[in-house]
Amino acid sequence: MSTIHAVLFDLDGTLVDTAPDLAYALNTVMQEQGLSPLAYAKIRPVASHGAVALLALGFNITPTDLSFDPLRQRLLDIYAANLSRETRLFEGMEAVLQQLETRNIPWGIVTNKPAFLTDPLCEQLGLTARTNCIVSADTTPHSKPHPAPMLHACKLIGHAPENCLYIGDAARDIEAGNNVNMTTLIASWGYLADDDTPEDWQADGMIDQANELLTWL
Repeated sequence: MSTIHAVLFDLDGTLVDTAPDLAYALNTVMQEQGLSPLAYAKIRPVASHGAVALLALGFNITPTDLSFDPLRQRLLDIYAANLSRETRLFEGMEAVLQQLETRNIPWGIVTNKPAFLTDPLCEQLGLTARTNCIVSADTTPHSKPHPAPMLHACKLIGHAPENCLYIGDAARDIEAGNNVNMTTLIASWGYLADDDTPEDWQADGMIDQANELLTWL
């Protein structure tokens, strides 16, 4: 694996544990609407799938429902005001980032989170000044699994896709990496649901702890 010269991370569920604050936002909206909050364990698996998935879980609605847009806006408003209330790097990830930086291996973020949430979150967590690129859902005309954000990240980070490693916790992450011939790893600590089948995602590997990433370098 000596041909890997840069590392790219998915954000939610891979680099950063955002589920507690997304759960807080959803449960706050539900309580405002007179509903009982959901158990955290029920919310966690959908945490990286955006407002559509969260509202489907909490309210059993889709974007075609009349109530969807106002509830979505309220959810995003609450979340935007609480981005780093409990959100932190996953266990062991700070040590991994320090190792990458010590070895002068550039690292970046490619996420399907929109920039208006990604940018302030990374700033609040002190990641903005450290990372070599941040590519959000709306940085390019397409989001993952489309190759566009991956190729854009490679351009920003200064390495060809085949010399980059991408790690994520969703099928779209692995598909996006594979679409541009990157080495791909599944972060098993992420927001995998019971019905996910990561063994079918065609990743190059799966790791259970952040520090296992270093063995691929």
